[in-house]
Amino acid sequence: MDPTDIRFAHELADAADAITLARFRSLDLVVETKPDLTPVSEADRAAEEAIRELVARERPGEGVLGEEMGDDGAACRWIVDPIDGTKNYVRGLPVWGTLLALERDGQVDVAVVSAPALGRRWSAVRGEGARVDGQPCRVSRVARLEDAVVSTTAAPQMPPGWATVTGRAWAARGYSDFWQHCLVAEGALDVATDSILNLWDYAAVRLIVEEAGGRCSTFEGGAPAPDHSFVSTNSVLHDEVVALLGSR
Repeated sequence: MDPTDIRFAHELADAADAITLARFRSLDLVVETKPDLTPVSEADRAAEEAIRELVARERPGEGVLGEEMGDDGAACRWIVDPIDGTKNYVRGLPVWGTLLALERDGQVDVAVVSAPALGRRWSAVRGEGARVDGQPCRVSRVARLEDAVVSTTAAPQMPPGWATVTGRAWAARGYSDFWQHCLVAEGALDVATDSILNLWDYAAVRLIVEEAGGRCSTFEGGAPAPDHSFVSTNSVLHDEVVALLGSR
């Protein structure tokens, strides 16, 4: 693995953080509604523009697939969510972050998730483990659902089996967006779920969770895919949770 990849990923995150943190809680922040009825702020677009400019200048031959400005068609590309958790961002809640993943030949090899308002940054390089704030992190060893802490971003959209998961779990929480999956990688949560995600929502967190020893899939147990459900676990609980999520 090229060691410059992860260094550049952190440079991209630094550039995004400088923009997003400066505009966070600004009284004059401009927010619009996209066609899918989700919010987008001027900071989302400015951060993605900064990332695209850096990639174009520093990494010739590489491209960007971004939530706000689409895919430029490069075979080697940075998958970017400039602000994951925009609803939190525009309301002044600190749980939001920039998600970056480097994909080559269909495989993500490098990932960085930067949450500057939380003062946290997670990263991973394929085959080299996951880190939080520069220190190695690992998923938990919790082996019983009754001892597990579980989370979902959107409870109303969850399948009926989620009620069984939360009813049996030691604690059920609602940590939103990327944060819950990063907490799985840290070992603070044991299961995290989203009813539907796009590629830019999960590409980075998937590698971080898996390099920390966890597992990720759809609720049906298949490989994560755009516009499908997503569950991350500490691996030990994965099969049991997937079976419950898929039950009717």
